[in-house]
Amino acid sequence: MARTAREVLNELRWRQPSHLEDANIVYRDRTRPGGFRVIPGSEVVALERRYFATRVGRLPYYKIERIECAGEVLFER
Repeated sequence: MARTAREVLNELRWRQPSHLEDANIVYRDRTRPGGFRVIPGSEVVALERRYFATRVGRLPYYKIERIECAGEVLFER
């Protein structure tokens, strides 16, 4: 069974300490040129049930397109 974006982020946060800070989250954002934005894992402050929180706001998991860490793709829609 495929892992969800939330499961991947939680694994990076709890099972592999400090790996979340090294991750990049590619997020759908229709206001940006190209329609995507890259959020560094170091900006993630909380992982909630339906949203993850950054210093700026809360974003839903369903808009995450890809999670990369150390050049490896851990999640992709």
